[in-house]
Amino acid sequence: MSDENAPAMDYEAHERTYEGFINFSKVGTIAALNVMLCLIMFGFGGSVATIFGWLMLIATIVASSIGLALGATGWIPPAAVFVVTGLLAILTV
Repeated sequence: MSDENAPAMDYEAHERTYEGFINFSKVGTIAALNVMLCLIMFGFGGSVATIFGWLMLIATIVASSIGLALGATGWIPPAAVFVVTGLLAILTV
C-alpha cells in the first residue's frame, strides 16, 4: 500500500551530496596536514619560521575556501599551499 504513495529517490541530489562530501574530505585532509606543518614551524622554528607559519596558515584558509568552491578539482589550491609550506618548513626549521 505505501509503495504506491512513496516518492522516487532523487539520485541527482544524492550524487551531488556525495561529490560534495568527497570534495570536502579531500580539501579538509590537505588543510589539516598544512595546519600540522604550520604548528611544526611554530614549535621548532625561529622567528622567521613563525612569520611564515602565520602567512601559510592564512593562505591555507583562503586556499581551502577557494577549493571548496571549485568542486571536483578543489584539492589543487590547498595542495599547492601545502607544497609551499613544506618547502618553507624545510628551509626554516
